[in-house]
Amino acid sequence: MASFDLNSHLSPIYATFPEAKRKPIIGITANFWEGEATMAKAYYQQVVEAGGTPVLIPPVDDKDVILNTLEGIDGLLLSGGGDLNPLWTGEEPSPQLHRINAVRDLPELLITRLAYNRQIPILGICRGIQTLAVAMGGKVMQDIPATMQEAKESEPADSDKKKKKDKEPQPIPVATIKHSQDGDRNLPTHSITIEKDSILFRIYKEERIYVNSFHHQAVADTGKHFRVTAKAPDGIIEAMESTEFKPFLGVQWHPECLEKEGRKLFEWLVAQASNFQLAKRIHDRVLTLDTHCDTPMFFHQDIKFDHRDPRILVDLHKMTDGRQNAVIMAAYLPQPKMGESFSSKVAFDVTTPMEYANLIFDKIEAIVRSNRKYLSIARTPADLYEDKRKERKSIMFAIENGIALNHDITNVKHFAQRGVVYITLCHNGDNDICDSAKGCDTNHGVSKFGEKVIREMNRQGIMVDLSHASEQSFYDALEISKTPIVCSHSNCKALCDVPRNLTDDQLKALAKRGGVAHITLYPGFLRKEGEANIRDAIEHLNHAVRIMGIEHVGIGTDFDGDGGIIGMADSSEAINFTLALLKNKYNERDIQKIWGGNWLRVMALVQNSNN
Repeated sequence: MASFDLNSHLSPIYATFPEAKRKPIIGITANFWEGEATMAKAYYQQVVEAGGTPVLIPPVDDKDVILNTLEGIDGLLLSGGGDLNPLWTGEEPSPQLHRINAVRDLPELLITRLAYNRQIPILGICRGIQTLAVAMGGKVMQDIPATMQEAKESEPADSDKKKKKDKEPQPIPVATIKHSQDGDRNLPTHSITIEKDSILFRIYKEERIYVNSFHHQAVADTGKHFRVTAKAPDGIIEAMESTEFKPFLGVQWHPECLEKEGRKLFEWLVAQASNFQLAKRIHDRVLTLDTHCDTPMFFHQDIKFDHRDPRILVDLHKMTDGRQNAVIMAAYLPQPKMGESFSSKVAFDVTTPMEYANLIFDKIEAIVRSNRKYLSIARTPADLYEDKRKERKSIMFAIENGIALNHDITNVKHFAQRGVVYITLCHNGDNDICDSAKGCDTNHGVSKFGEKVIREMNRQGIMVDLSHASEQSFYDALEISKTPIVCSHSNCKALCDVPRNLTDDQLKALAKRGGVAHITLYPGFLRKEGEANIRDAIEHLNHAVRIMGIEHVGIGTDFDGDGGIIGMADSSEAINFTLALLKNKYNERDIQKIWGGNWLRVMALVQNSNN
C-alpha cells in the first residue's frame, strides 16, 4: 500500500544525497499533439532503467533555449512520431505522405545538428533516425510501399539483368514485408540483419535479431556522416551509425517497447552519455591547449573567426563546441626554392618574410580586438589560466620557419616582444638556420648563424621547436640549447616511417633533456596507407608515452595545415580526443599533462630562464 507521508519518502533521500550517484542526463524530444508536448512513458522509463536521468525537451526553436538545453544534457534521444516535411530535403510531398508534425521539425533538426557539432551522444528512434539523417544531409523515403512499387516498375527485364550482371547490380528489394504492424507494440514482427563491424553488433552480439515495426517512412539515404548497419529482409534501412567513430546511432524500430531487449540500446546511450559527462567535467577542470595550427594561412580569404566558418578548422564556434581553451597559431612561412622570391609564395603583398609574419600577427590581433569578450591573446601560462577562469578562449603566437628573422639576430628580440612563444627553426627545405627533414643537408645540421639564433632564443625566452628539422639539426639543437626543446607537431617514426617523424632515439634524447613531443593529426605522418583516424593518433601517443614517459607528450593538431583525421577533423571534435584517452585508461592527471600541462611546464621554464 502506498505511503502518503511525505517525510517517509524524504528520509532515504536526505540520508543518501551526499553520496548519490551522478547519473548522466538524457534529453528526450517530446511529441506534440493538439497543443500539448507529450512523452510516452516507455521512453523515459527505459532511460531510468538504463541508469540515466530523463528530461523532456519541448519543441522550441529559440536558439538560446536550444543552446542552454544542450549545455545541460549528456545524451540526446530523438523519439518517434509523425512524418517529417519532405520540403526539408528539397522534395515535394508524395500523395502517400501522412500527417506531418511541423511544430517538431525545425526544433529537432536544429538540436540534432548542434548536438552533433558538440559530439553529444545521440540515439534516434523511428522518426528519430529519420531526423538524424535529414539533419546531417540524408534523405527520407516518404512512403515505403510506394517507393518499393516504383522500384519494381523500374526493374529491368530478365535479358537486361543478365547483361548487367557483372556491371551494375540493381538495388531492388527482393521481398516486401509489413513495416507497420497491427499487433501489440512489445511484439517483434520481423527480422533484421546486422553488419558485424558495427555498434549494433557489439550491443546485441548477433547478426540477426527480431524487432517491432510501426512506420511507413524510412531512411533512403544516410548522407556522408552515417553508414547503414542493419537492414530488413526487403532491403529497408533499419539502423545507421556514424562513419567517424562517434556515438551517433539510429534505429527504425521501437526499442522502448521491447523491454529488456530494447533496453540494451538505452544502456548503450546512457554509457556513452556517462563517458561524455566525465569528459566534460575534465574539460571544465583542465586547460586544453593545441600547440600548432595553421589557420592564419586562410586569412587572405577573409575568414570569419567569430562564425562557424566551413573554410577553416579552428574558429570560435568550433573551439566552443569542442570545449577547447587555447591554440597556438603559427605564422607559416613557405620556404622559397632556388630562384624564387618569398613574395611570390604568399597571398599578401609583402616583400620580406619578417613583414609577412608581422602582418599575420596584426591580423590575429584584429580578430581578437573584435571578439575581446570571448577571445584573448596569451603570452604566458599564467595568461592562459586567467583566460580560462574568465571563460575566454586564448590564442598564442608562433612562427613556423625561422626565415622570418630575415637573417638578422636582433629580430629574435622583436618577435619575443610581439609575444611569439616558439619558432619552428625550419620547414620543408633547408634555410640559413638549419637543415630540414626534407632538405639537402646544406648546413650539415645547424648552421653557425643557427647557433646564434638558438642561444638568442634562449635569452629571449622563446621555445626552440624542432618539428620539420633533420636528425642532425635535431641533435645539434639539443646540444646547443640551454633550455629544453620542443617538437610542436611530430609523430613516431617507429609507427610511420617518414622523414618528418621522430625515431625512438630522438624521443628518448628529447625526454632526457626535459623536452616534449606533441603528436600531430597530419594523416601522412600517422600512417602511409589508408585513411588515418583518431585510433591511429592514440597509437602514436601511446608509443611516445612508452618511450618518453607521460611527462613529455601532448598534441599539436596541425589543423588548417592539412591536419585533421576521421574522429578528430577540427576543433569542435577536441573532446573526442579526451574520450579516446579515457577509453585508453588515461586518468585525469595524465589528460591534464597531455592536453598542455607538459608543454606549459617547458614554456614556463624557458620564459623564466631569461630573467
